[in-house]
Amino acid sequence: MTAIPPVCDFGWPAPAFQLTGTDGKTYSLDDLKGLNGTVVVFMCNHCPYVLAVLDRIIRDARELSDHGVGFVAIGSNDAAMYPADSFENMKKMAGRHSFSFPYLYDEDQGVARAYGAECTPDFFGFNADLTLQYRGRLDASRASAGPPDLRRDLFEAMVRVANTGTGPADQIASMGCSIKWKVA
Repeated sequence: MTAIPPVCDFGWPAPAFQLTGTDGKTYSLDDLKGLNGTVVVFMCNHCPYVLAVLDRIIRDARELSDHGVGFVAIGSNDAAMYPADSFENMKKMAGRHSFSFPYLYDEDQGVARAYGAECTPDFFGFNADLTLQYRGRLDASRASAGPPDLRRDLFEAMVRVANTGTGPADQIASMGCSIKWKVA
């Protein structure tokens, strides 16, 4: 099911977390924050929206590190109902694509709920003070990658955040598959 998250709630503080990464290490938000900002993206292994732009996510994470922006991906889907999103498969995906950023497992979905994550991918861009400055799309791609010359919305917004501490007033929401919540 397709989902569209709400627009940016400027100044909203990033919820702290402590999660295990595909590399076996445990990470907190403080461990991952960049000097000039931090991107937290909720994604998964099977979503066509994520898969369509995965190479662009990897590129932007790498290039944002040059601007002092930290980057972390979190998988929160119900792995019992969606085995492709299991922790073991997250490890395989991170290895296969040589992620330069931690890919963390939110098994109890508490972090996704704390952030109000709606879809995969769902991007949260924070400034150096860890207050929200961007909640928008990577670019105009949808369930298939757009042309290579698309405007890089996330990248441009986070470079601005790194330089000024504030995100752009105009943001276009991300779109993707809904988070696969566990049944209570």
